[in-house]
Amino acid sequence: MKRYQQGVLLIEALIGILIFSIGILALIAMQASAISAQSDAQIRIEAANLADRLVNKIWFNVNRANATATQTSLSGAGGFVHQATEASWCNFTGTASTNPIVTSWVDDVTNNAATRLPGAAANMVSVAVDTSAAGFNKVTVSICWKAPTDAIARKHQVVTHIN
Repeated sequence: MKRYQQGVLLIEALIGILIFSIGILALIAMQASAISAQSDAQIRIEAANLADRLVNKIWFNVNRANATATQTSLSGAGGFVHQATEASWCNFTGTASTNPIVTSWVDDVTNNAATRLPGAAANMVSVAVDTSAAGFNKVTVSICWKAPTDAIARKHQVVTHIN
């Protein structure tokens, strides 16, 4: 009887090693997925912070002397409007703002090593102002970026009303 059981222990050990190896590989795959998700979340937070930073600067620097002055300081010469037309997904066109607040912000999004978003380019940011509604001005700040693993660009948009 003992003769028929020779090698069974070896087979059991190999099956145990196989199951253990599959478990370890699953843990490694989950770790890689968690790192990717954390990296994506960090980029999204940075995009939100950049958009909020510009909105706060607009709120602080807009002329509120009267409704006409507010509209002019938002959208007129030297205003905050920047590439307000979206030609296609995350491809903004139109006149670039000469306002130093906006140009500095665009530089932070696209060039500043500490704050830039991966794959962001000058045509991937926009500030649109709608002054047509009575009583408030609608400001839309859009930021796009494209991580190396992304097939298409991602977009973060903030819409606020300034009166």
